[in-house]
Amino acid sequence: MTGTDMIHFSANPMLIPDSPAPSWSGKDQSGNTLTSRNLTGSWYVLYFYPKDDTPGCTKEACGFRDRFASLSLVATVIGVSADSEKSHQLFIDKYSLPFTLIADTDKSIIRAFGADGLIFPKRVTFLVDPQGIIRKIYKDVDCAGHAEEIENDVRALQA
Repeated sequence: MTGTDMIHFSANPMLIPDSPAPSWSGKDQSGNTLTSRNLTGSWYVLYFYPKDDTPGCTKEACGFRDRFASLSLVATVIGVSADSEKSHQLFIDKYSLPFTLIADTDKSIIRAFGADGLIFPKRVTFLVDPQGIIRKIYKDVDCAGHAEEIENDVRALQA
């Protein structure tokens, strides 16, 4: 492998739309294990964010919260960061977040999806279809309108 072969957005250069999503397993805010296998047969949104209770991350999470009633009809929303289960539970409680947050403290999911940054995970979202295929990757996330954009895309893809 040459030096140029190692320059990719993600740790896995095959993570492009229409490629299989990596298999993953992680603990949620309550210590329960959630896996990609649990989501087979359902659309899901796996969104990576840098840190609980920071301005951009809060805006993004609250955007998902505010659209949750309609978005949850078409996809399962799951947030992932390297924060602890306890931190996630405090974040959920503070902002009444109705969706699961995965505590990826060893960054295995973050690395598998190429969302690892220099210090914190990158803000990137993957839309995965019921067969486990990545349908869209959102690299340039507008925290304020992200949930609406995803819901519109899911509905268009399902049509």
